[in-house]
Amino acid sequence: MSEIVLQDIHKYYGANHVLKGVSLEIYENSVVGLVGKNGSGKTTLFKIITGEETYDKGDLMIARGRRIGVLDQIPDYDPETTVYEVLQSAFEDLFEMKAKLREMEEEMAKNSDTALMNKYGAMLTEFENRGGFLIQTSINKVCNGLNIDEDMQKQKFSLLSGGEKTRVNLGRIILMDCHILLLDEPTNHLDISSVEWLEEYLQSFDGTVIVISHDRYFLDRVANKIIELEDGVAFSYEGNYSKFALLKEQRRIEQLKHYEQEQRKIKQLEQAVKRMHDWANRADNPKLHKRAFGMEKRLERLRKNAVPKPKKERKLSQTFRSQNFSSSEVVFLKNICKSFGDKNILNNVNLLIKNNDRIALLGDNGSGKTTLLKIINGELKADVGVVRIGPSVKAAYLPQMVFFERPELTILEIVQRSLMLNEERARNLLAGFNFTGDDVYKTAESLSGGEKSRLKLCFLMQNDVNLLILDEPTNHLDIASREWMEEVLDEFEGTILFVSHDRYFIRKFARIVCELEDGKLYYFNGDYEEYRQWRQYEIQQKQQADNQEPTREKRTDNRKKKQSPKALEKRLSKIEDEISETENKLIEIENDMEIHSADYEKLSQLLVDKQELELRHEELLKDWVKIQNTLEEYTSN
Repeated sequence: MSEIVLQDIHKYYGANHVLKGVSLEIYENSVVGLVGKNGSGKTTLFKIITGEETYDKGDLMIARGRRIGVLDQIPDYDPETTVYEVLQSAFEDLFEMKAKLREMEEEMAKNSDTALMNKYGAMLTEFENRGGFLIQTSINKVCNGLNIDEDMQKQKFSLLSGGEKTRVNLGRIILMDCHILLLDEPTNHLDISSVEWLEEYLQSFDGTVIVISHDRYFLDRVANKIIELEDGVAFSYEGNYSKFALLKEQRRIEQLKHYEQEQRKIKQLEQAVKRMHDWANRADNPKLHKRAFGMEKRLERLRKNAVPKPKKERKLSQTFRSQNFSSSEVVFLKNICKSFGDKNILNNVNLLIKNNDRIALLGDNGSGKTTLLKIINGELKADVGVVRIGPSVKAAYLPQMVFFERPELTILEIVQRSLMLNEERARNLLAGFNFTGDDVYKTAESLSGGEKSRLKLCFLMQNDVNLLILDEPTNHLDIASREWMEEVLDEFEGTILFVSHDRYFIRKFARIVCELEDGKLYYFNGDYEEYRQWRQYEIQQKQQADNQEPTREKRTDNRKKKQSPKALEKRLSKIEDEISETENKLIEIENDMEIHSADYEKLSQLLVDKQELELRHEELLKDWVKIQNTLEEYTSN
């Protein structure tokens, strides 16, 4: 079933034709990745779907009764509103329904009207089906997944950072009872564990998702369709991002073949026209001229309708000027400690970085990754410990937030003044970083985050460098710009230490993974996929250890019980009795729920009791199966 249909949508901003006949059909329960360069019209398309923006031509159809949740801009709240209250606002309609139920209960206490009771019963069923009795459970689940702890829930929303506000707003939208989710860069400002939680949520979401993202790893994990906006036109591809990249290149190759065939045909026709005119002139034959003119008309039509030459993404044409090391030791850290006030960020961190290492530094937001990079780069001083930089190390640091001393100057002026270049040489240099035409007259303060990173990279690459320190290098970059940066780094022959949440980038470059957790640094000698497998194994081992009895005496008792079939049969009999007792209680509760269907408070408590018993029943069944399997092993032996 179609959820959203766009037919021949056109959108102008003044003379700028942003969308040029976009036609799309998005089906129920699909997860669509919307990709394209920055400024290609992705957010405009979102706003057209939500009704925030009008369109100049075309048709838009959305399935009737669909509730849409949108992550784009952050709503305005009262300055005193807490994070918890923002999350609760996702359930406004349920709270209104709860208030109406209470009013109806009061009415029913005075008047046993059948129509009112029927209305109450229908509303109560809807309230239950929409999770009205599980609001707190839902909030806890989302807060755990997005690392919104209790302290953060108590904070005023207005005092949060931009990234924290985005994270809370994402939680609010997930909590809303929506059929369609429109998410604009949802993985920005999320650490890797939160992104992985979001992926699992979207994979199981019972609805339709359209997500704008430059996170290729994320799109590989969640998307089953990719739509690319290119030059105002939408192209659809079935599958995830990796399949899209393959199909897009195949399409480009096919288009190039078609273009070359047409160009050969045009050239042949041009030659034929020229020959025809030559023959007509030699023979002084008007009929031949007439035929030649007819062929020229065909040629004009062919030129007019010819397919344009397919574009291949322009790559950055610059490389780093590498500097050789005189020793294998690049950076040596011993017992590094750093605190800010009462908060201990780094605690006895030790690390040896060697020549040609490529190290990914991972960790949750606020774990101290940027602090450690700044200590290595000399911007911050450690409270305790030794920092030793190799004698021939020449480092270049790309920070997460890029600033320029004179932001009011144009790009061209900054490059000319900083590198002492004339206008022609400065323009040529900037063109290598995809700043062309009028782009060079943009002021530094007007640049996007991605453009600032590109300009900073332009300066870094003019020096001899053998150590790159990169803090979130792909932040704010569209996919094409990320690929440009990856090509440059791929050719770099020195050492790279980087912080990133971009798992595609991490997977491509990391040969060693370090993780900061609770102030300590954990070192893993392997690539990202090997690290993930190791982490999953560690988590499983910890869970198994947590489930085991803590003392040796109890473990010994467990082994004895395991070795005794009589003890197992006795335990099995007890579990069967408890299962039977739980099932009887569940039947009693269901009967009570029918009797007290008009008593909201009583019904709420009964529902909670029912859910607890159902969980206990499920645990007992699992235990019964385990013991039964063990007894069968004894029998078979």
